[in-house]
Amino acid sequence: MRFDRVAILDWSAAGSPTKGKDSIWIGVTGPDGTTAQNLPTRGLAEEALAALIDDCLTRGQRLLLGADFNFGAPTGLAARLTGRSEALSWWHWLAERITDTERNQTNYRQIAAEMNLRFAGEGPFWGNGAKQQVDGLPRTKPALPDGLAEHRQTDLIGRTGGLFPKTIWQLAGAGAVGAQSLTGIPVFWRLRQRFRPHCGVWPFDDAQTAITFAEIYASHVTPQVSQLESRGMVRDEAQVRLLSSSFYKLDQKGRLPALFAKPDDCAWLNDEGWTLGNGYVQSIQMAAETR
Repeated sequence: MRFDRVAILDWSAAGSPTKGKDSIWIGVTGPDGTTAQNLPTRGLAEEALAALIDDCLTRGQRLLLGADFNFGAPTGLAARLTGRSEALSWWHWLAERITDTERNQTNYRQIAAEMNLRFAGEGPFWGNGAKQQVDGLPRTKPALPDGLAEHRQTDLIGRTGGLFPKTIWQLAGAGAVGAQSLTGIPVFWRLRQRFRPHCGVWPFDDAQTAITFAEIYASHVTPQVSQLESRGMVRDEAQVRLLSSSFYKLDQKGRLPALFAKPDDCAWLNDEGWTLGNGYVQSIQMAAETR
């Protein structure tokens, strides 16, 4: 069954309302073409995503919603925090603790420090781009606690394909994805709960739901993004436009199901998650060609 619309979310953990570069963008592609929306706060973005999902359900449409942040952490974190080796248990745990105001003021650094306290040593989370010191959150990279890996399996596979996904443990610095994950996961948890049973998180839930959330990697289309940047488009907007269009085109040609392929019989899959399109960089880039 094909998707009627594909939406791609470029998330931001900014500490104040912001638009343009390094802010939240949502790109949506459907039969009528591609649109992009720039939201200044995470609260407004959550409202926009809920409205999009509600509209699709009202119309009887299927939606693929991809987000450019990690849906899971290396094996060991969820079990230490929740007693269960399941990413969705960690989602619930975060949603109960992460707060966000209408002005983008969030406590994710404090919650990262709380998670660090569950382990020996200083880590695993590190990086603080704010002036204020947060006890329990080192600014520089500490030694990893025993039993935790630097990267998930999906990240390692991506690296063999020439990509360079960052570790979720890093919360600040160029290309860091940790802060986006800690602030984005609670939003997706609330959306999943609000729209169940019509909404599922791949690969943890049934992928045949009307609304499917999936982790994506924006750097899959870096060459094509650079072309649009050279014409004056903001990088984040270019990414969501190109990726939503690429996945939609692949779906219309019947080639998207292959991108949902994931490792079989892997005990870590429900713990760490998987990136949609991992191993299919060339197919995604060809579908995203701007010429």
